[in-house]
Amino acid sequence: MIIKPIKTERIEPKSCTLLDLLDRSLPRLAAHSVIAITSKIVSLCEGSVVPVEGTDMLALIRSQSDLFLPESKSKWRINFTITNNTLIPNAGIDESNAGDVYVLWPKNAQATANMVRKYLSEKYDVESIGVIITDSTCSPLRRGVSGIALAFSGLKPLRDYVGSLDLFDRPFKVSQADIIGGLAATAVLVMGEGSESTPLALFTDVAVADFVPRDPTAEELHSLKIPLSEDLFAPFLEQIEWQKGGRSGDGIS
Repeated sequence: MIIKPIKTERIEPKSCTLLDLLDRSLPRLAAHSVIAITSKIVSLCEGSVVPVEGTDMLALIRSQSDLFLPESKSKWRINFTITNNTLIPNAGIDESNAGDVYVLWPKNAQATANMVRKYLSEKYDVESIGVIITDSTCSPLRRGVSGIALAFSGLKPLRDYVGSLDLFDRPFKVSQADIIGGLAATAVLVMGEGSESTPLALFTDVAVADFVPRDPTAEELHSLKIPLSEDLFAPFLEQIEWQKGGRSGDGIS
């Protein structure tokens, strides 16, 4: 597997469409390629931004979250939320590399991933193309950020080891490899977190992934999500008196 970050010009809100940016930035795609796209670029291209001036950041976070922690005592002024089944600071809202606006999460990251996969597959006449929309977040008790996937298309999300045997001929009971998450983390690592201006990454010869020439099914999308009651971190998360935010869902499915 080879991964290459792709440099673009600086993108301003609605300065171009996402497809226009991809057309002038990507090389010709071969079979078994995966395109990773930062969620920030998706949001900037579609205009999912709010002016910093005159905006109540706390109110904005609550409006963009499914659930939020009412009062955070973090010295970093972080408000923890659950949004789209993801535990994320500040509902994913970002102000770095964005001028005088807050950048929200994409309006519908999954629809964007599906649209881009279909467009690129038809443009290059290649069925086995995958698309991942990425963001970055932090992990408890670990410094630094790493990449996560907000949406994907054209790939099977998990590699299931349940029922297969380990090196000592004992069956795996719960082991599943998060293929989408692993690719997202790798992409964000090479794209960088600063002023690199590389919001795209191209994977080629991706042998670790199983390509499917279609959008993910509802079952595949759901397979990456864990109900809070079944989550490994439920003993911590269930102790929080979450309040409902402005989004329609409860953030957990």
